[in-house]
Amino acid sequence: MFKILSKHLKWKQWLSILLSVGLIVLMTWLDLKVPEYMQKITTLVETEGSSMTDVWINGGYMLLCAASSAVLSVIVGFIAARLSSGVARNLRSEIYDKVLSFSKKEMKSFSTASLITRSTNDVTQVQRVIAMGLQVLIKAPILAVWAILKILGKSWQWSATTAVAVIILMSVIITLIVIVMPKFKKMQTLTDNVNRITRENLTGLRVVRAYNAENYQADKFEEANDKLTKTSLFTNRLMSILSPVMSLVMSGLSLAIYWIGASIINGAGDQMVMVDGILTPLKLVSFGDMVVFSSYAMQVVMSFVMLTMIFIMLPRASVSAKRINEVLNTQPQIVDGQGAVIPTDIKGEIEFKNVSFKYPDADEYVLRDISFTAKQGETVAFIGSTGSGKSTLIDLIPRFYDAIEGQVLVDGVDVKDYKLDELHNKLGYVSQKAVMFSGSIKENISFGQREGDKPSEEEIKSAIKLAEAKNFVEKKEGGIDAMITQGGTNVSGGQKQRLSIARAIARKPEIFIFDDSFSALDYKTDKKLRKTLSTKLSTATSIIVAQRIGTIKNADKIIVLDSGEMVGMGTHDELLRSCEVYKEIALSQLSKEEL
Repeated sequence: MFKILSKHLKWKQWLSILLSVGLIVLMTWLDLKVPEYMQKITTLVETEGSSMTDVWINGGYMLLCAASSAVLSVIVGFIAARLSSGVARNLRSEIYDKVLSFSKKEMKSFSTASLITRSTNDVTQVQRVIAMGLQVLIKAPILAVWAILKILGKSWQWSATTAVAVIILMSVIITLIVIVMPKFKKMQTLTDNVNRITRENLTGLRVVRAYNAENYQADKFEEANDKLTKTSLFTNRLMSILSPVMSLVMSGLSLAIYWIGASIINGAGDQMVMVDGILTPLKLVSFGDMVVFSSYAMQVVMSFVMLTMIFIMLPRASVSAKRINEVLNTQPQIVDGQGAVIPTDIKGEIEFKNVSFKYPDADEYVLRDISFTAKQGETVAFIGSTGSGKSTLIDLIPRFYDAIEGQVLVDGVDVKDYKLDELHNKLGYVSQKAVMFSGSIKENISFGQREGDKPSEEEIKSAIKLAEAKNFVEKKEGGIDAMITQGGTNVSGGQKQRLSIARAIARKPEIFIFDDSFSALDYKTDKKLRKTLSTKLSTATSIIVAQRIGTIKNADKIIVLDSGEMVGMGTHDELLRSCEVYKEIALSQLSKEEL
């Protein structure tokens, strides 16, 4: 918790804290002056011949101290709210930026639901503690120590009673925290689980309905929800014990102070002392002393009550802070290179040199000793059975993963030497699963490009036309300004895929990467689109992963993968003659006459 504060507070925020400390000290001093004026008023009332004016004056001072303390409390609350909101904003931004830097390996370490919880719920827990803690953690100890110093020497019986009350209160607090702390940690994990199930249900809603699995998903959610509810009830019920205990301790302390004070006064009443030659009853304490001591004792207890409020929130916030730090302290494996000196005579070239790869913590290699070169303007296709490593291989080009052995070169430079921005600016990537973002078609096509580099409206329309998306875009109300919902749920799978391809075209990249991106298209649209790309974008290199022979048979080079190994490389006709694996795939899709 304190590590987060030390790392994420700016110098202006530290100044705000110092200002708050000064105001809180002044506010505490004013709070402690109120009982003093109360004692003076009580003494004046008990003393014969006292002036009513003096009572009014001291009463005015008491009201002034109380009002000033209230004003300072509002100011400190404003500063605390501003400070906590600023820290929360910075934490959310840092978590977001950190997550954007994660490779696929780091993303697998944290579930998506957990990352959402950490950047929302966990940050909120920290924000609440900062908002309250700034006031309470500073004020409570000062108030307690100052009030204790005020009451010391008044009466050892009263002091002992106050000490017993504090010990009882602290014992209850410590016991509860020891029991509740593990439950708070569990609550955050259970919150992750509820978020995960909710997210799965919403993203897979069509499948859930198609399989009549609503009851199954509802039961699954109810189970996760019940676990969270039971844990939350357990912690809240335990913590609810604090309120009656605090009320009992405070009421009991007040009663004990007055009872002890009355006993002392009654006991001293039988004893006489000589004052100015007059025999006077011994007066060890007065009613005013009892009122003042009671006020100071309440302030001592209240300071511990305030600390209790923090102790209630601190365990959960500590767990949240730890979870936030886990994200912020995770070092991404894929980082910027030193910056490449790119040769001017090579453009759009990809070369794999004896590349092998296995996933983190896996024993088996997914790719073994892959070597090939794709020259500028060439179309290189990959085909193979499911799980042969096709998508993994092309993931090495944009550095979603790094090769374990060998080198991946783009324009003659190892991809590890590129700054990630430089590398990605060379690529037009179309994922296997088309991804659309909420916003207009125009915004989706120009997605990710900086203001100065954004394509013009004509270039966007040209990209849409090349991607064979013109017909359905023009039919939409608003054309390229038509809105796409989150995830592209208001367009079909084939339409999403064509918009994804248009987005890649609009980047004007040196290299296109199509990860099984034509599978959602019908054969006619697939053929037409590939013909357009090969003629209109002939200077760009195309890397294609496909399942259909028809999609790749005209490629300049086809690479056949089987269990992560290259078992064939050549043109369609060459592979039919020389590669059994390719021939089997081809015959499973087309007849001998078609081949």
